[in-house]
Amino acid sequence: MRKIALFAAAAGAALTLAACSEKTEDAAATTADSMAADTEANLDAAGDAVTDAAANVDAAAENAAAEAEDATAAVEADVQDETVGEAKAD
Repeated sequence: MRKIALFAAAAGAALTLAACSEKTEDAAATTADSMAADTEANLDAAGDAVTDAAANVDAAAENAAAEAEDATAAVEADVQDETVGEAKAD
């Protein structure tokens, strides 16, 4: 009788561990899927930020070039005693 009770207790413990292990595996899989989705979303956001920053740099460079051209034309116009439009045409 004692052996039967010991075997029943061991079987119960084994079933409990098996159920716990399955729940742990399911939770780990869910966590891994969630982490992958979060990583993908973060990489997409980072890519968008880099694209936006590159567009801003391009626009700033174009503006700086236009301002430099205007400043150069203004100096040339002043030195050659002509209008800025004439200096830009030269």
